[in-house]
Amino acid sequence: MPLLVRSFAWLLAAAVTFATLGPPGLRPHSDLGQDGEHALAFILVGLAFGLAYRRRRLLTAAAAVVLIGVLELMQLWAPGRHARLEDFLVDALTACLGFVLAAAADWAVARLRADSVLTSEGPAE
Repeated sequence: MPLLVRSFAWLLAAAVTFATLGPPGLRPHSDLGQDGEHALAFILVGLAFGLAYRRRRLLTAAAAVVLIGVLELMQLWAPGRHARLEDFLVDALTACLGFVLAAAADWAVARLRADSVLTSEGPAE
């Protein structure tokens, strides 16, 4: 299962990289607007990597923020693309939110498992 989650995270990162650096005409568009599209893409990236690399979540989040900055700077050399501080901030903050959601999901699952173990043991005598 971890290999599947990690593979999904890296495929998602590759898709976001292509959408960020590829030809503007090939980028998917939605009714969310540019900031909404960025937010959705990077919250999913943060969530996927947060679930894929649970034991090194903080280090992975820090690396993600740095790589998001690099990705934004690479747009300076991509025809038809523009590097913008606003995009970096939206991307980095929503990726971090995705990591927080992954941590919250792990906490909730651990809590449910602990509660189910306590209830399956029955009342203490």
